[in-house]
Parts: sequence; structure tokens; C-alpha cells
Amino acid sequence: MFVLATAGHVDHGKSTLLHRLTGMWPDRLAEERRRGLTIDLGFAWTELGGHRLAFVDVPGHERFVANMLAGVGAVPAVLFVVAATEGWMPQSDEHLAALDALGVRHGLLVISKADLADPGPAIEQARERFAATSLAGSPVVIGTDLERVRAELLALTGRLPAPDAGADVRLWVDRSFTVRGAGTVVTGTLAAGTIRVGDELEHAGRRVTVRGLQSLGRDESAVGPVARVALNLRGVDRRQIGRGDTVRTPGGWLQTAEVDVALRSAGGLHRQLVLHIGSAAVPVRVRQLGEAAARLRLARALPLRVSDVGLLRDPGEHRIAAGIEVLDVRPPALRRRGAARERAAELATGRARPPDCARGDELRAMGLPPSGLRVGDWVVDPRWWQERRERATAAVRQWGDDHDVAAGMPLETLRQRAGLPSAELLPTLLEGTGLQVVDGLVRPPGAGLPARVDKAVRTVEEWLADEPFRAPEADELAELGLGARELAAAVRAGRLTRIADGVVLGPDAFDRAATILAALPQPFTVSDARRALGTTRRVAVPLLERLDARRVTRRATDGTRTLFGGPASG
Repeated sequence: MFVLATAGHVDHGKSTLLHRLTGMWPDRLAEERRRGLTIDLGFAWTELGGHRLAFVDVPGHERFVANMLAGVGAVPAVLFVVAATEGWMPQSDEHLAALDALGVRHGLLVISKADLADPGPAIEQARERFAATSLAGSPVVIGTDLERVRAELLALTGRLPAPDAGADVRLWVDRSFTVRGAGTVVTGTLAAGTIRVGDELEHAGRRVTVRGLQSLGRDESAVGPVARVALNLRGVDRRQIGRGDTVRTPGGWLQTAEVDVALRSAGGLHRQLVLHIGSAAVPVRVRQLGEAAARLRLARALPLRVSDVGLLRDPGEHRIAAGIEVLDVRPPALRRRGAARERAAELATGRARPPDCARGDELRAMGLPPSGLRVGDWVVDPRWWQERRERATAAVRQWGDDHDVAAGMPLETLRQRAGLPSAELLPTLLEGTGLQVVDGLVRPPGAGLPARVDKAVRTVEEWLADEPFRAPEADELAELGLGARELAAAVRAGRLTRIADGVVLGPDAFDRAATILAALPQPFTVSDARRALGTTRRVAVPLLERLDARRVTRRATDGTRTLFGGPASG
């Protein structure tokens, strides 16, 4: 199927031409038929040379330009009508300016009412206007010669680019209504992708199901692009969806209210304009960034991607202000001095730098290729990634200098210092750096003790060499400057063994105790163990409890113990 829109000044015969080509009168509303004036979008279709052609008929009156733009926003080609009786008129100008702003390159110029006036002047006027636009070189035919019109329409379809049937779906809704017994129905022009009965699509953050599908009045199980489609949707009320909304592939599009755009044919931009894209018309605030780019802040978020095309219109002055192409759907903040100027220089190249780090599905939703280094679900710029690695290692070293007896740098702190969007990237970032991640902390392997702590620990080691189970008292440790953090660092370094809070022994305390206790008659009491080890209950009780936990000793109900493998207590 091929879908074309009409364009041209009011009362130049657009609807009449479609009626003669298709046998269908495109005006739907009773008021339109009564007044003989197209107000809203109309639809008609026919078959030519084995091809189905659908037409979106748009109003030509200046009061209904917003409706016209909703009709042409998603179509690839146009049937432009100029009446021989009046020639080029004001709405001819605005319609052509809109099509040029949208970059429509495929069209057919039809001179209507040639049986009532000489078509020559109208042809010359139209060719002159078309010559400076994207529709330059479009064929010209006289509307009274229907066979020639049909032949040129077929030739036009042969020039249209092939749409992508495998692309993500984004259907801009141009009508929504309720069908008795079926529920909500929406219509639109499917420009890319394929819709099937049973598909789950997304609208306004909720899932909707395609329960029925029609195209040109026929029930279908699947429809590909380009096509006029009507979707019977489950999961949305007719009052919740209307013109300017979309139904789309879940997760396939980024909902955004701020974009950076390239400007085409810009003339006299105001801060307050209306953005027309797809079938949507949204007020925007415009901040121009140089001559060829601007930042738009939308009154409501839209599902947009890089390379989307639309236009800015000044409805008060009835003119097209500029054509736009989306360059960035997640633009950076412009807070620091000179940022706007730098951004303008970047956008002047016609493209925006892709994110240094983003999930693959985010890039897809933004309309960007996943080019870069793959890190799990993420895609990162290699240079940015190396800079983050260097920043992370430097941050850990600095943390170690500032917190010399800490167990390590917290992962979240390192994530912030390194400038990563997610902590899940840290393990891969740290590969090859020699840094270790243990219990949510990052530290260098085998990190030594600071000199002041090392000296104090050496003193404790000398004491324990003479009396292995005489743990230093609290005041002795305090005099050496060994508080809880310093002792913990010594334990992590393997220099001491923690028996209980404030109670430390040598690194081989458990093995030496087991050897000594094995020589005792089994079972033995705490007092027996205390005497054999040459220590106090302050040390003996927690030491035996730790040996119980390590399954070196086994405690009986009477409080006595045996070594595992020794004779059972009575």
C-alpha cells in the first residue's frame, strides 16, 4: 500500500479530485458536506495497476492548518492541487512551506479546474514556487486528464523509498472513536514496522493490546508499512487517547520534553511557537543555539528519536517558522558559562555527540546505534571508559591516604567519584587494576598498615611471642594507639586474630590452642583450658567459644569440652 496526502488552498478541488480518482467522497462530517468545505482529515482509497493507494485529504482553509499538518506528518508523498481559476494562493504558500519544512521530496502537482481557465499561468506560478523547495522537479499534470493523473501516481509510487517493515512501531493517532461492541478504535498512518493482532503496544506508560486490525476497510491479521490502519485496542478508554498521541513498541521510544534540534529554513523564530510532529501539535519554548540549531522545551513529553522531522509554526502570524530535525533527545544541561556557545558549535556539525555511557535499550529508544564498548547491558565510549578507570584508581588511592586504617572505599562512594551511572559497572571497570571488591568495599590487595599502626602491632607481636595467650589489656592497647579501627586493620592484614571485642591474639592462635588442648585429658573444663594456655577467663572463654564455632571443640551440656575426634564426655 502507498499513502499520500493532499495539499493546497481551500476550494481548489482536492476532495473533488480524490472523489473522481477513487469513487469515494473523503469528507466524513455532515458539516463538511453541508458547507462543501473540508474541515478535518478525510480518507479515500483505490487500486491502480495492482497497487493499493490511500489518500489523506487535508483541509485547505487557514483556520484548519493544524488539522492539515496532522494529516501530512506521517506520509511520504503529496498530491498538491492548484486551481487554474485562481492560481497560487496564500494557503498554497503555507502548505508548500510546511511540506518543505518536513522535507517531503516526493509529490505530484495537479492543476485543477483547467476546463474553466487557462492552466498555463498556474503551472508557471507553481513551478516557480516548487523550484526552491524539497519538492522541486515534481511532475505537473492537468486534473481533467484522469488517466495521466493515474499514470503519474503509479510512477510516483515507484520512486518512494522502501519502508522498514521490521522497525519499531510508532503510530501517530489522527482519529479515535468508539465502536459499539468493540470499544476504542484509533487510526493513523503506519510509516514503519508491522502491527499484528494480539500485539502489545504502549500508550502513556501503559500496555494496550491490539484486539482487532483493519486497513482500508478490510480485517487483517497483520499490516506492514506504509499503510492506513485502524486498531481496536484493549486497555485504553477512548477518552484517554486522541490525535497527537501514539501507540508504539514498548520501550522503543524515549518520552522527552526537551530536545536539541537542527533548524531548516528558519526565519524570525519567536520564543513561543508550536511544534508539529507526526499528528501532534505541542506548544514549545525555543532557545536558539546559533543560526542552525535550537533547544525546544515542550509543553508535554512526546516519544521522540534522533532524526525525527517536524516543523515549528507561528499560529498567530499564520506562517511556518522553521523545519526541525531532532539531534538529541536527552540534551545536556547548559548551566556553566559558555556551555550554550559550545553546544551551538557542536550542533552546527549537524549531529550531537552520543552519550558516553548508556544502556543498549536506551540508545535504541533514542534512535542511536549501539556503537562503542559493550559492558554487559551498557554501551560506553572507550576513551570515557579509560578515563573513568583512571579516576577510580586515583580515588581509591586518595581514599587510602585519607582513611589509612579503613577496610576500603565504599562502592557507592567510588561510583560517585568515578562518575559512573550505576554501581554494576564497577567490577568490570576495576578489572586489571589490581583493586579488590570485598563486602561492598574497594581496596588495594595486600594493603599494608600505616607506619604508626605497624609499629604498635609489632610491639603486640613481641608480647605474644613470649606469652601467646596473654591478650593485651584495654589500657595497654590504648597506650599503643590501637583502637577498634586500628585493630580491625591489623586483623585484615593477617597480623592479629580477633577473639572478642578488644581481645586479640596472634594469627596462629586457634591452631596453637588446639594443639595444647589436645594434650589435656578429655573432656576438660574452662579452668583446665585456662591453666594449660596460661591465660585468663577474659581470653579463655571467648577463645573456646570461637573453637566451638570452628568445630575444633565440642561443648557438652555440663559445660565441659572435648576436641572433635576425642572421647565423648559422659
